[in-house]
Amino acid sequence: MATAVDARGTELGRYLKARRAQVRPEDVGLPAGAGLRRTPGLRREELATLAGVSVDYYIRLERGRETNPSTAVVDALGRALRLRGDAYERLHELAELASGRVSELPASSDDTVRDSVLRLLESVRPLPAYVVSRYNRLLAANQPGRRLLPGLWEWPQKQRNLTRYMFLHPVGRTLYEPWEETVALSVAHLRAVAGADPDDPELTCLIGELVVKSPEFARLWDRYDVCERGGGEKNFRHPHVGPMTLTYEVMRLARTGGQRMVVYQAEPDTPHEQALLRLDSPAGED
Repeated sequence: MATAVDARGTELGRYLKARRAQVRPEDVGLPAGAGLRRTPGLRREELATLAGVSVDYYIRLERGRETNPSTAVVDALGRALRLRGDAYERLHELAELASGRVSELPASSDDTVRDSVLRLLESVRPLPAYVVSRYNRLLAANQPGRRLLPGLWEWPQKQRNLTRYMFLHPVGRTLYEPWEETVALSVAHLRAVAGADPDDPELTCLIGELVVKSPEFARLWDRYDVCERGGGEKNFRHPHVGPMTLTYEVMRLARTGGQRMVVYQAEPDTPHEQALLRLDSPAGED
């Protein structure tokens, strides 16, 4: 039976393998070589050479048998894999977890949204706003926030997950433009927050369902891209208020086990703002 440390080491190994598959030999100055490669990306021995570690040591890392790489080794692997930003930080976080030097995050976040946060949701109207769990489950929303995501609220409460909505709801698959780019970022965010606790029951249930029901999700999940999102811009093709481009900010809520509040805005005095304001009008639809 695998220990907790073994499981953490395996998660580090999965990450290394997935990122290795995304680096072409020519990206790091190596010849592609003759013949077809059995797997995409770098071979294990090529990555080991680039990082300055033995092939045997790297294989043990990737298979979860070595769980205590030094910071210098992790840095070298990150450079060899051409990791930047969140992807580089995730490699270090997984190495820390594998070694047992840091603890896992709580197994699941609290579903309860504080009264003060509910009041804050109302205070930002007419801006759409909602609260999500660590794994993107919708926990609360103001009226324009509900209307921003048509059809989601018809699902049972436990099923109201933004990532599930994007892949499996017919409106979710047409609401965002471009859909492919939006869902790729959502999966990368889910990967980023999932790395510290890959066996969380809520997460494993969600991932298992999406892998089975959505080939697009399965492909993106296997890429192991990571990106913790703090804000940005989204284009909507909303069925009730029309097309609009909105910016959004993501705010972590203290003492909540990973809850975040997301608030959308539009450029003032534009058709996008007029569309946004219609989400909070009496004629708007859920």
